[in-house]
Amino acid sequence: MTTGPTLFCDGILDASVTFGVARLTLAQTGADGKPFPAGQLIVPLVQLPTVVNALAGLLKQVETRMREQQAQQPAAVEAPAAPPASSAFRFG
Repeated sequence: MTTGPTLFCDGILDASVTFGVARLTLAQTGADGKPFPAGQLIVPLVQLPTVVNALAGLLKQVETRMREQQAQQPAAVEAPAAPPASSAFRFG
């Protein structure tokens, strides 16, 4: 559990590298459909591959989980007594 600030983003507005530090301006989509700055993620450049690989690993796990759930959907139609799949899950 984090004790720091929590930011929601659904995109990246800008990314730059200055003096060995990657700065990503995170974006949220407003009610008008246009993105606005939501905060900034600042990562030492030497750690950027680790961060990107962790996100890529998470994406692979989510894709695998989605494929598993899609494969179970026809079975769920045949057996309606099965509990609904959870929309939230944690990866370790």
